[in-house]
Amino acid sequence: MKKLIFLFLLTLLSLSNYNYAQSLYFPPINSTATWETTDPVILEWCPERINNLYAFLEQENTKGFIVLKDGKIVLEQYFGTFTSQSLWYWASAGKTITSFLVGKAQEENLLNINDRTSNYLGAGWTNCTLAQENNITIKNQLTMTSGLDDGVIDDDCTDPICLEYIADAGTRWAYHNAPYTLLDDVLQNATTANLNTYTQLKLKNPTGMTGGWTTIDYNNVYFSTVRSMARFGLLIHGNGVWNGNQLINPNYFSEMVNTSQNLNKSYGYLWWLNGKPNYMLPTTQLIFPGSYAPNAPTDMIAGLGKDGQIVSISQSSGLVFVRMGEAPSSTSSVPTLFCNQIWQKINELNCNLSIETPKNNAPILYPNPTQNQLHLAQLRDNAEVFIYNLQGLQLMRTTDKTIDVSDFSAGIYLITIRQNDEIYSQKWIKR
Repeated sequence: MKKLIFLFLLTLLSLSNYNYAQSLYFPPINSTATWETTDPVILEWCPERINNLYAFLEQENTKGFIVLKDGKIVLEQYFGTFTSQSLWYWASAGKTITSFLVGKAQEENLLNINDRTSNYLGAGWTNCTLAQENNITIKNQLTMTSGLDDGVIDDDCTDPICLEYIADAGTRWAYHNAPYTLLDDVLQNATTANLNTYTQLKLKNPTGMTGGWTTIDYNNVYFSTVRSMARFGLLIHGNGVWNGNQLINPNYFSEMVNTSQNLNKSYGYLWWLNGKPNYMLPTTQLIFPGSYAPNAPTDMIAGLGKDGQIVSISQSSGLVFVRMGEAPSSTSSVPTLFCNQIWQKINELNCNLSIETPKNNAPILYPNPTQNQLHLAQLRDNAEVFIYNLQGLQLMRTTDKTIDVSDFSAGIYLITIRQNDEIYSQKWIKR
């Protein structure tokens, strides 16, 4: 009886996914064919505010940017010599492709995410004891809960000597590239297909995506055009359905884009999830309250990569946006702050929205956490900056807008800014 109820619920989920996707537009598989557009005026987006968005993006070293509304292009802009045909790297945003492919391989009974990783990589793929290694599963790799030490000198290194035990698998969340990268080897051994070949068959052919994987040092990096990244975002926007074709098991898809473990509620299977009660960030075990992108819709999910590579999707707003380019001023390995800033600019596009500039803009501190330099935006010329430890001892006083904190010990500090007879205080983290 329970099995029948489960199958019934799974059928309902599949129908819901299919019906939602039916409301979307999908461009032709031929990537050179016309992709239909929506006039921003229909969405009541003001031209001058669109120009402000483009100016912000250009200032932040963007090369290509696109926004889809219900699958149709509403904004598309390229900067400098970059064009719609230019290739760029996805960085860690490409983790989302790997997540999709793992789900596809499971659907084809080529692997199970609850399997031991060593079933596909062989014993001794880490520097752990056999018992510690045998606890690590494919699901741990998908959820960043392998228990392997992310504090090693090179967290990209996939050699066994670099993969040290720090905690039991499933008990610690840490953003660690090496265990993720080894998912590609798991995939290739499970499917007996080259990574590019499997991607071509299961993702690129059905959606019209172009591009491919390139090995750089230890990492496999996906390169494509902005529009190809947008096609992938549209597939996810449609719950894994492309123009009537269900490309991935609905049950796995649901698991992929929802909280995957209780340690970092804002992380699915290699996807960043908004609107959760708390989140974690790379290189720290601190848990931050609230959403990582408060300006974005609560249902927004994103693939986030180094230097501000972003594919961001919100079903409630019907929007998908892609940003490719070089590092923005708020640079970090996972550009949560930059993603939030872009959503703020998108929110301001509506002509009916009154935008008031506060008389005294609060200073903005970034990146946070930081390792070497701390930047302060909206800092006035008469501002003074004080840094204290948690015991209240003053460690620094400065008027600089960029502060060298490389000599500070890792930990939590309090920064206080005095300007225009007002005082702003905020905690910041030194990695």
